[in-house]
Amino acid sequence: MLRSTVINPRQPVGLQELAALAAVAHSSLGPDKRYKFIQDDTSGESALVCSCFRIFENLELSSAVAQLVHETVQAQQKVYNTGSGCLLFLAGAWSRAALECVHRGISVSRIISGMSDGFDICVDVLRKCSISTEGLGAVKSNSSTTTRHGLGLQVSKEPVTEDSRASSVGHKTLNTSGHRKIKLSRYFCQPESKNVSTAPQPHQLFNVAHIAEGLSHGSVRAMNLVVEAVKLQSETHQDISCSTFDVTKVVTCVVPGLPEERACVLPGCIVLLSDEQASVAHHLKDQPLKAALINGDLSHTFRHLGFSRPAGVQHVSEQLALGSDEEEVWMVKVVALLLNLEVNLILVSGLASEKVIQHCCRRRVLVVDTVKASILKAFADATAGVPVTYATQLTKHCVGTGVKVELRRDLGGGSERKSSTAVNISTGGNSGLFTVILTSCVRGKLQALEDQFWACAYRLHHALKDRAVLPGAGATEMLCIHHLRQRAVTAYSTQDSTAGGAADLDGGVVLHLMADGLIDYISTVMVNTGRVSKVRARTVVSQQLQEQNGHVDIAAKLSQLVLEGENEDSDLKSHETDVYDNVSVKQEAWRKALDLLFLVLQTDAEVITGVDQAIGAQENLMML
Repeated sequence: MLRSTVINPRQPVGLQELAALAAVAHSSLGPDKRYKFIQDDTSGESALVCSCFRIFENLELSSAVAQLVHETVQAQQKVYNTGSGCLLFLAGAWSRAALECVHRGISVSRIISGMSDGFDICVDVLRKCSISTEGLGAVKSNSSTTTRHGLGLQVSKEPVTEDSRASSVGHKTLNTSGHRKIKLSRYFCQPESKNVSTAPQPHQLFNVAHIAEGLSHGSVRAMNLVVEAVKLQSETHQDISCSTFDVTKVVTCVVPGLPEERACVLPGCIVLLSDEQASVAHHLKDQPLKAALINGDLSHTFRHLGFSRPAGVQHVSEQLALGSDEEEVWMVKVVALLLNLEVNLILVSGLASEKVIQHCCRRRVLVVDTVKASILKAFADATAGVPVTYATQLTKHCVGTGVKVELRRDLGGGSERKSSTAVNISTGGNSGLFTVILTSCVRGKLQALEDQFWACAYRLHHALKDRAVLPGAGATEMLCIHHLRQRAVTAYSTQDSTAGGAADLDGGVVLHLMADGLIDYISTVMVNTGRVSKVRARTVVSQQLQEQNGHVDIAAKLSQLVLEGENEDSDLKSHETDVYDNVSVKQEAWRKALDLLFLVLQTDAEVITGVDQAIGAQENLMML
């Protein structure tokens, strides 16, 4: 993977690898995502991806740094479903900053201390420039219009001005400790920060669509589906406000062979089943079904994590036991138990073996596997069922009731989906489940479309949960750059008048280089729009930094440059749109980027690798 990168053995090898790996994220930044084909030289198979998370998922990672990067990206994606591109880019940009610091003779401890101070400065900026969603989302109910992207938005007659933004600057939305501690764990998940805010007044209507439009980041069609899911969710449950969005009650179903315009949101849990399973569903339609919920795999070899048998260990006994006989005995026992409990439907969070599915189909018992754990819990709450780990644990008290299945012939995907049928599993509307149908005539795009939907869904979810957003389109980064440079100038000016002058000078260099990394981030996003060159982008950013003087009004100017051309309709271009970022997502992505950098930097400092013996002898290096 790093064959095209020249690694200098006289510099920290880990930091160079990290910077090279981070280059993968460049094309996945900004609203205009670029698709990449990844081809397997051995099998000839290829994958179409447009996010750094999927890129790393399809690459063969051989080095320790690459594995560490992948785990960090996975941790970010698992919790937030977005922000991994920003994380990886800044990890690379700040790795180059750390390399420059090492080249200038700055010690590792001072690099870590300076970057930790820089992160604290940035967190303080995030706290001060955050905008409360109460002011953005609460609008008068008699003002209604439609956004330029057709999100069905309700808008106040009084637009959000810079003064109203400034009034929310003091609103604290972040919790941060005084000085950061270096995390050396391979896993970077931490509890999310809790934010306190005031809910909108009863006489006001929460304008979730306006916030959603600002968080769409170019994925307008995907965000339309998210807004539709929010509206349906609030209409189904009157106790749920539009100011919240429960992503655990949403599931996606990808259907190839249909145009992308056929994408929609439907109530219930819709899954694609084989013809054999669909025939069972057809027999069971319009009947109240009894459901068994299995939290794990449905197979005779499955053991939950506490009882997983070690691989490659053979057990020798006096009596010969054939695996096939054991499986057959187990299957007969399970099927007999299901028939005795009159179970018609089995929902499995893991995988179900083909033999089990075939046996159950012959007895008109429908088996649906790979059901999300949150969806399984929703069915448990709606049907009074109890999920069990093993099918043999089922009793009459564990079986849920009131489930219905319905065939959706209208979701057939043409010739590509002749072997699959869409089936809607619901509980009469009391489960609150909704399925987002994602369609495309290009099968390879389905994974990317699904990723875009979940990124939009979680951006809106976290914005409503944080009850605050940040100015987007590079405005927040510009403010951080401004404050980092100010602190660096202060360090330069005080180095001669204080006892720790050298430390202050080193700290100023580190802060200045961190700011350069953020400038590189903004300019790369602008370059990815395809309308400006790298030189032009950096020139524009430098000019705006001189003009802004630490104010957030830079957002409107930069958003025009970053998002220009997103919609080719000239009438729509004239309308400005606010762009927002997530508070918790951005803060966590930056924190993970620094944690990753510090871990690699300290490892490079403590373990000497890749130094040529001849070079060491010539320069009198002490070899360990």
